[in-house]
Amino acid sequence: MSFVSDPLWTLIKPLLPISLERPKGGRPRIADRLALEGILFVLHTGISWRFLPQQLGYGSGMTCWRRLLEWQQAGIWADLHRCVLDHLHAAGVVDWSHASLDSASVPAPCGGKQTGRDPTNRGKLGTKRHLVVDRSGLPLAVVISASNVHDSKMLEAAIDAVPGLRNGKGGQPRKRPTKLHADKGYDYTRCRHALYVRGSCPVLRDVAWTSAGLSVR
Repeated sequence: MSFVSDPLWTLIKPLLPISLERPKGGRPRIADRLALEGILFVLHTGISWRFLPQQLGYGSGMTCWRRLLEWQQAGIWADLHRCVLDHLHAAGVVDWSHASLDSASVPAPCGGKQTGRDPTNRGKLGTKRHLVVDRSGLPLAVVISASNVHDSKMLEAAIDAVPGLRNGKGGQPRKRPTKLHADKGYDYTRCRHALYVRGSCPVLRDVAWTSAGLSVR
């Protein structure tokens, strides 16, 4: 199973830091493409890092985990997301007519800067992901907050996190959807105003997702 096609690797490779030679020798560093395959295998299957099968040739689970952390600290994932979105926008794949904003809380038992007592999970520590997607469900931006932060307070940060995408034909980059859909948790005057001044029409009511994409109830 391969998660990284040759065209995708062509996009990714220039973004990765150059690996330095080890003057004292030691075990050779696992190739970046193999480490990326291992990272995507774990994220796709949901297995624990320590259970990554060695016979796949991706290195150990801890090697892949350290590479993921190394690239996160270097900003590689954000750069990759932006690069892929630019190519999709240039190909006309991004549907800017409608976008949707929603959030989901996940447990964070180890704590951290962006964690808080989750009121929906008996006050346990958690963090919340706020995700903006286009009409077909393509992720445009994600921001993180503590679980006890109200969704409406993160609307501006989430919509501003959508990068300006270029189509390769000149002109101003596109970063605002024509309409933004969200549930009643965002139905406040300040949220509507924040969208209007950014050039997006707010549709703050119940929304649902189907296999065909966004559906307004």
